[in-house]
Amino acid sequence: MAATNSKGRTSISEGTNRRMWLYQILLTVQYGAQPLISKRFIRREVIVTSSVLACEVAKVICALFLIANEGSLKRLYKEWTLLGSLAASGLPAAIYALQNSLLQISYKNLDSLTFSILNQTKLFFTALFTFIILRQKQSIQQIGGLFLLIIAAVLLSIGEGSSKGSSSSNPEQVLFYGIVPVLVASVLSGLASALCQWASQVKKHPSYLMTVEMSFVGSLCLLASTYKSPDGDAIRQHGFFHGWTLLTLIPVIFNAVGGILVGLVTTYAGGVRKGFVIVSALLVTALLQFIFDGKPPSPYCLVALPLVMSSISIYQKYPYGVKKKAA
Repeated sequence: MAATNSKGRTSISEGTNRRMWLYQILLTVQYGAQPLISKRFIRREVIVTSSVLACEVAKVICALFLIANEGSLKRLYKEWTLLGSLAASGLPAAIYALQNSLLQISYKNLDSLTFSILNQTKLFFTALFTFIILRQKQSIQQIGGLFLLIIAAVLLSIGEGSSKGSSSSNPEQVLFYGIVPVLVASVLSGLASALCQWASQVKKHPSYLMTVEMSFVGSLCLLASTYKSPDGDAIRQHGFFHGWTLLTLIPVIFNAVGGILVGLVTTYAGGVRKGFVIVSALLVTALLQFIFDGKPPSPYCLVALPLVMSSISIYQKYPYGVKKKAA
């Protein structure tokens, strides 16, 4: 009987592991291809807020369809509470909205190289908050793998170039409106990622439901921002779908699918592994640019490739293990 239970647990674990890797690979491809797809199918005239809002709506529709397909729509509707929703999804969504605002402020006051390098510290803060909130420890080897990943991310950022100079030569403005906001945004990113993982893994809040709730809160924040913003003025003047074509739906839906996958990766793999996906996706983007645009990868990208592969291998091979006390 014990042997049968052991085999059952092993098969479930193997199935979950395969699913985890599948979601990570799909998300890596989606992240990597998204910039090229958006560039090809979203015209310059399209108002950014309109495409983002449309993506949030598409995420809600996709998630509701998947919930209905599972046959759990009625059950989740009966079990849903506002307080539980705010605790699981409202707080992370609000944090992500604040993070995005801080990144926009920072980007305007830093050169792109400094911005990209500081922005990679979110990988460290994700691991830190995962430990604080979930008590999820990292082995020494895994910490080494994370540092390799951060180095690779910095190299990939350098490879993107630093043609954009800082819009301000005032050191105080660069510090308080450039460096501080991007570091705070990195802290918030790590906190929100750990909170999402806590909600999905500890509180067992369904991934698809979290996607619906976070998209709803994010949409409310975006709609509020249009009250006084250039995008809001453009929407009121030209209409919500200004510059849209049928092809615009391709990147919108593709991005929505990515949002669904983010929730699944966070649920099955955790926020730290999501960081590995994001950095790996930069390599996918470089590969696709070479295939479709004829743009060869930079030397930094070629150096980063073995670092990313090594970091993933190390992180996977040497998980943290609790040492057993000698009897």
